[in-house]
This record gives sequence, structure tokens and C-alpha cells, in this order.
Amino acid sequence: MSVNHGEALEHWLERLARQHPLTIDLGLERVAGVAARLGLLEVPLAPRVITVAGTNGKGSTVAMIESCARAHGLSCVSYTSPHLLRYNERVRVDGREIGDEELITAFERIEAARRQGDEISLSYFEVGTLAAALVVKQRAPDIAVLEVGLGGRLDAVNLFDADVAVVTTIAQDHAEYLGTDLEVIGREKAGIMRAGACAVLGSRSMPVSVAARAAAVGVARLATLGETFDHARDAESGWRWRGEDASGAALSFAPLPDPGLPLDNAASAVQALVLAGVPLEHERLVAGFAEVHLPGRLQRIQRWWLDVAHNPHAARYLAERLRERDRHQPRQGRRLVLLAMLGDKDADGVIEALMPVVDGWVCAGLDGERGRSGADLVARISAQGGDVFEVAEGVVEAIEWIEADPQSAGDEVLVCGSFFTVSKALEWLQERV
Repeated sequence: MSVNHGEALEHWLERLARQHPLTIDLGLERVAGVAARLGLLEVPLAPRVITVAGTNGKGSTVAMIESCARAHGLSCVSYTSPHLLRYNERVRVDGREIGDEELITAFERIEAARRQGDEISLSYFEVGTLAAALVVKQRAPDIAVLEVGLGGRLDAVNLFDADVAVVTTIAQDHAEYLGTDLEVIGREKAGIMRAGACAVLGSRSMPVSVAARAAAVGVARLATLGETFDHARDAESGWRWRGEDASGAALSFAPLPDPGLPLDNAASAVQALVLAGVPLEHERLVAGFAEVHLPGRLQRIQRWWLDVAHNPHAARYLAERLRERDRHQPRQGRRLVLLAMLGDKDADGVIEALMPVVDGWVCAGLDGERGRSGADLVARISAQGGDVFEVAEGVVEAIEWIEADPQSAGDEVLVCGSFFTVSKALEWLQERV
């Protein structure tokens, strides 16, 4: 009898989503107990382990580390979250999404381990993190690149010691779990650093607590954007990188192709690989940055642009990129924003950041206990003087309205506000455009 692994995986994911009372449950005691039963804590996960924490830019940093490592001939397993269309996106082996069967095997091992002796309850994210770790152990890659979830010190990914810990940015998000004090948030995210290992700070405006945590832990080498390493854009030939190796010797690479992702994150990716002991070559870096692709980050499908920006910091970066593109490629029509956001996000801050580069808004609601209605977004946009052309029940209904509206036929449309928003739009567009 044949087994439909796609269907079986969906059953597993539904089960994992139901089995723990809390969707997000920070803390390492439970997940460490199961990891120990699985033998995941006895030796390092891989010869090189890089973990990436931060508020924004984690996914792009992981993608660029992965692409550049592979361009240098290294085998690589990466772990990211959340996903857009398929859970399999979260674990990539040498650039390819993990197969259903390998994921299911990992879930089965975790289920058996957590039931040994006293049963241990695990959240959806915790099981996924352990599954990724099992894949790393099974595949034995040259390098493992792990994206931390919303936290740092108490995040399940922090079970595993990093040779290089990268902190991308620190901003307000997930306030109900992390609070609103940036110094406190920074200290928590810097909890992925280890004594005797290396750390990369990938923002020019990092809270003081992050470097203080590095000093308190006793990292062997701390590389800071704008000091130890940096980048510069070259209009004719892409961009340039300069930095230092673990001994403090100066390095530089130029020119490098624009990856279409934040150059702060690109520069951090290069510095992380250097500190991980990867002997980098210019031509291979060029190939790595030329080949990197990350769905949902200013992704274009005809007139549709998709970006998962869901907090003010990410929205400001998005607005900056749009202004830059407008200077070089003037638009013929209007720019509409299809906005749908979760109720626990700073919608006012996102709207304020995007308002100067937007001609009109189409609002949609998101379902679920964390959802936000389109009407709520309409009120917030109107309060800031924005023009709302339509409010729809959901993202698909908003897309269909835009497609049917004759006045919007020549307009550019930006879809943003949440991974859920982009996921629904991407699924619809891939089927029909």
C-alpha cells in the first residue's frame, strides 16, 4: 500500500499545532529534556554552527550565508521560520527543501522520545527545531545555519552552541513576550552568544546591552557593523565589503553583486562565514550573492510585489527601497498597498512608514485569534490621512477586487503586513498569474 507522505505530513503538523497548550512557550527545560533523550546535546551539531537572531533580517542573513557557503563547496543545512507555502521550506539541505518522509521520520523519533518515562509536552516550534537538529545530525553537513525564533536566550534554537552568533537588528516586535525596552530585548537576543566563540553585530544602532552581553559572556571575537566590518555601494559595480578575520587581519572583497536584500545583512553574512573559518574567495562570493533567492522579500510577480514586512523597522526599510527604485525607474501608474496585519503588531507604525510612498490602500482582514479586521486598518489609515479604496474580508478577496477594478489595471500593487498575508497572496498568484 502506497503512503501519501504529503497528506501524512499535514496530519502531523495539525497534531503538533494542537498538542501543546501554548503556541509560544519560551524556556529550555522541556525541549532540552527531549533533546537529551535524542542524543542531540552530546557533541556539536556540525563542524561549523552559525545561529542568527534579531528582530528583522534573520531570514535574509541565513539565506545569504547558505548561498555563499554552498558556492564555496560546503554542504549546508539551514533552518528558518516561519514558512510561506510549505512547512518543508523551514529545513533546507544543500539548497533544497527537505522531503516529507525525512520530516515525518524526525517527528516520529521526537514523539517517541518525549513519551519516554515522564511525558514532556512540546510546542510546534520546539518540535520543528528538534526535527531540524535531527536532520543536521543525520546529514552531517560542513555547516549548519540556524535562525532563532522570536527570542534568543530562551529560544529552542539556543540549545545548540554556535561557533558564530549573529544578531541582525533590535527593534520592537512580539511585545507581549519580549516587552518594549530595547535594552532588555537586546540582552535576550544576545543570549545566543557563547564564551570562546565569535559574534557578529549586524546593525549600526545596536542597544548597549548586546555588546555588554558579549563582554560578560567572554566571546573570543566581536565584529560590529560600521567598526570591524562594513559595506559600501558602488553604482557601477554592485557593492564592496571590508572586514577582519578572527586574528584581526584586514580582508576585503569587491565588486560583489547586489543580492536584492539588505546590504547590512549581506555584510554580516560574509563576516559570519569569515569568523566561522571559511576561507572565502572573491569569485565564489560573487556566485553566492548572484544566486541567492528569498521569497517574500520584495518578490515581484508581474505588477505584484510581495514583502513580509510586519513591523515599523521593516516597513521603513521597505519604504527606503521603494524610494530608491522610484528614483531609478519612475512608475507609470499608482502604487497601491494591500495591507493585512495581525492584531498584536504595530499597524500605526507600519502605516506611517509606508504612507509617503503609497498612493492608495486596500485593506483586508486576517482570521484567527491573533487576527485583525480590515475595518480596523481602514480607521488607522484614515486617521493618518491615507486614501482607502476598498476593504475586503480577506486577502484573496482583496486581490480579486484589485484584479477586477478597471481603474487599478495599470497600478503597481505591494502586498505586505504579515507572513500570512504574503502566503495567501503568493498561493493565489502562483495559481493564476
